[in-house]
Amino acid sequence: MSINITTDTFKHQGMRKQLVKEVRAKGITDERVLAAMERVPRHLFLDPAFLAQAYSDYAFRIGAGQTISQPYTVAYQSSLLDIKKGDKVLEIGTGSGYQCSILLEMGAKVYSIERQKELHDKAKELLPALGYNPKLFYGDGYKGLPAFAPFDKIIVTAAAPYIPEDLKKQLKTGGILVIPVGAGNVQVMTTIFKTGDTTFETHELKDFRFVPMLTNKEWGEEKMAQKFRK
Repeated sequence: MSINITTDTFKHQGMRKQLVKEVRAKGITDERVLAAMERVPRHLFLDPAFLAQAYSDYAFRIGAGQTISQPYTVAYQSSLLDIKKGDKVLEIGTGSGYQCSILLEMGAKVYSIERQKELHDKAKELLPALGYNPKLFYGDGYKGLPAFAPFDKIIVTAAAPYIPEDLKKQLKTGGILVIPVGAGNVQVMTTIFKTGDTTFETHELKDFRFVPMLTNKEWGEEKMAQKFRK
């Protein structure tokens, strides 16, 4: 993939500034998040057909039945993580790579797992071309990445019908898990603070809409289908 960074023009940069103003007006106050959003060229994560709308506060389809999240949602989740420079972050759902890039711009070390091979492969090409180098994995988000645990922060970018115990186990004591929970059309953004080896504090916040995480069974079926398509 050939990405020409010069396609990030002054016009695009101006559009990002306007987007940041809009997100700020909706209540996002974390200046680190807003500064990261002003730096990341969102239009390069979208199909060129969406170029004119790239900096509107909307979600867009990115293929494989998935979406790039609404900028406000990205900012909201990023703010809840309370990222500190050097934080080791596990992201469940790489998607387009946009959320991952925001976290990297904030100084996090990101390990990101994606269960859609098509999106995983795209992110592996796009992110390094943009100068971002997270650790990317194709796998089952419900299981996380135990070999690389523990993590300071964990973010889930798809709707989970429940909070996976494996993810809670992979969180450091003092760490934060941010996850939209709900099996229906609307999910509750939830934060889980790990207060001890086996103790947690849970807070339910605003309602959002996310595409669903595949269940373990569905992901296994998808992986098997990938083998037959080769």
